[in-house]
Amino acid sequence: MTPANSGGPASTVESAIVSTPDLLVVGSGFFGLTIAERCATELDLKVLVLERRYHLGGNAYSEFEPETGIEVHKYGTHLFHTSNERVWEYVNRFTKFTSYQHRVFGKYQGQVYSLPMNLALINSFFGKSHTPDEARALIAEQASEIDTKDAKNLEEKAISLIGRPLYEAFIKGYTAKQWQTDPKELSADIITRLPVRYNFDNRYFNDKYEGLPVDGYTAWLERMADHPNIEVRVDTDFFDVADEYKGKVPIVYTGPVDEYFGNSEGRLSWRTVDLEAEVVDVDDYQGTGVVNANDPDVPFTRVLEFKHLHPERTYLPGKSVVVHEYSRFAEDDDEPYYPINTAEDREKLLKYRDLAKKEPMVLFGGRLGTYKYLDMHMAIGSALSMYDNKIKPHFAEGAPFASGGVDPDND
Repeated sequence: MTPANSGGPASTVESAIVSTPDLLVVGSGFFGLTIAERCATELDLKVLVLERRYHLGGNAYSEFEPETGIEVHKYGTHLFHTSNERVWEYVNRFTKFTSYQHRVFGKYQGQVYSLPMNLALINSFFGKSHTPDEARALIAEQASEIDTKDAKNLEEKAISLIGRPLYEAFIKGYTAKQWQTDPKELSADIITRLPVRYNFDNRYFNDKYEGLPVDGYTAWLERMADHPNIEVRVDTDFFDVADEYKGKVPIVYTGPVDEYFGNSEGRLSWRTVDLEAEVVDVDDYQGTGVVNANDPDVPFTRVLEFKHLHPERTYLPGKSVVVHEYSRFAEDDDEPYYPINTAEDREKLLKYRDLAKKEPMVLFGGRLGTYKYLDMHMAIGSALSMYDNKIKPHFAEGAPFASGGVDPDND
């Protein structure tokens, strides 16, 4: 595949010559490209990848804003982190990583606090210096208002974990905007824990490895697809050409599982985000990459400033790119981001899993195909597992091509 130009606002992919593919991959996100790359490189298979957007890479796609040269993650901030040694070794075949460590801040009532909740936040919020033991005792006292086992909704569950003051400042408004629902109306099961660090550690992730691709996400994704056995067709909807391939070649499908089956068991529900980007005439807008908007009367959920993700790069002075992110329920034509996963959704998903197992020569994977929110490293790890356990045994050893795979735990 001839790689797309990652320096412009769009990717133009020139196809390799794959006349009759050995394997069809639907979707060019990290899951699909991992499958395609492994099959092309290790098994010498001819792989056709279909992508209905104008670019490869799924939601990890990035492009360089033309006026400022700042790399913007088109579908929201993507931070790579993993403790999986195999995944880390695999991704380093295609990109080097910077030493970036992600840190998030939250704005509430005109003040900015360090997140996740830690000793710095507790001291700032309560206006007093606490030792770790003093802070732990304070939060335990405030959380004692409600016993966790008696919590009937998300609000009560959160208060039972961190106390009412921290909940109302940093969870209530943000959660209400994320879900467009009063936290009192949300299930307590949505949160299992709300960690509070009783030290000054404000590193957002705890994984062994963390960083951002040196040349950007699109360059990384293009290298994965840069193989003579891989053809990527963008602007191509699988359902427009499905009859050419279904039942004739093995398929790895990473689109929405409900859409594959014509929503026969009902649509699964998702959250999506709207991203409003603008070039601002300041050198530095907020001093960091991500600031959560915790006040309930502020309509957006967070503000992104992408130049802070790559401080090692040289930028045009006096300019920055700022993105305001808004969360809402996904409608039919929206890009789905986060599975809502209600009891009704889970009931539908079980039916789709049964259908998937009966669909000849089709494996379902990725975030949309499994109806699970998979971080990038999880999607790659799940794809490697599917390749090891289902795809390679079929092509290398003649094992039956077992359909299914909607549940990534069973890849």
